[in-house]
Amino acid sequence: MSLQNKVFLITGATSGIGRATAITAAQKGGRIALIGRDESALANLANELNHTNEIALPLVCDVTDKTQLKTTLAKTIQHFSRLDVLVNSAGIIATGSIEQTSTENWNTMMDVNVTAVFHLMQLAVPHLEKTQGNIINVSSVVGTRSFPGILSYSVSKSALDQLTRCAAMELAPKKIRVNAVNPGVVVTNLHRRSGMDEKSYAAFLEHSKTTHPIGRVGEPNDIAHAILYLAADEAGWVTGVTLNIDGGRHLTCAR
Repeated sequence: MSLQNKVFLITGATSGIGRATAITAAQKGGRIALIGRDESALANLANELNHTNEIALPLVCDVTDKTQLKTTLAKTIQHFSRLDVLVNSAGIIATGSIEQTSTENWNTMMDVNVTAVFHLMQLAVPHLEKTQGNIINVSSVVGTRSFPGILSYSVSKSALDQLTRCAAMELAPKKIRVNAVNPGVVVTNLHRRSGMDEKSYAAFLEHSKTTHPIGRVGEPNDIAHAILYLAADEAGWVTGVTLNIDGGRHLTCAR
C-alpha cells in the first residue's frame, strides 16, 4: 500500500487498535504523531518506532479538551509540515441500561467517543484539504447493530457512524475521504478499563468466540490492516463507508 512518507495523526495511540495502527503504519513508511494521555507509554512507543528513523512524535493530549487538540494539531504540522491521515482511535466503553445509565456516564461517553472526534475532524480539515488526505474513525459493530446493556456506548458509536457519513458527503468536494471501521470484540484494554476484572474478561472473550461466526475474537492487527487500506491511495474511491471487521458478528441475531 502507498503509505510511504504519509503523515498520520493517531489518537489512542498507546494501546489496542491505535497502537497496532501506529506500528504497522511506521513499518510501511508512514510518519506518525502519537496522541494519548500516558506520557510514559507515548515515550516508549515513540522510542520503539524511532529505532531507525525519526518518524514518531509523541504528544500528550486529553482529546476532550479542544484547546489541547488545537495545540496538538499545530505541533504535528510544525514537526511534519503536513497531515495526510487522521485516525480517531481513542474511545471508552461503559455498561448500563436505559434505567442504569447516569447523565454523567452519558455525557462522558459522548464527549470522548463523538464530540472529541468531531472537534479534531473539524480542526484537521484545512490541513487535509491541502494533501487530499483522509479520516478513519474507529467505531464498533454496535454502531450498526443493537445490543443490550451498553446503551451510551452503542448510541455514541451510532452517532460516530452518522458523523462519518455526513462528513464524507460534505468533504468530498475538497477531495477528503472519510470512513470508519466497525470492529467486533477485539482483545484490547477497552473492557478492562471499563472495570471488568480479569476473570470476567476471560469469560467474556471465551463467550465471544461463540457470538462471532468465524469462531474467534479479533486482534488489533485485524483492524489496523483495514485502517491502513482505507488510508492508502489504493482506497481512493472509497468514502462514507462504515466497514464491519467483526468475524461476521453484524450478521447474527442476539444470543
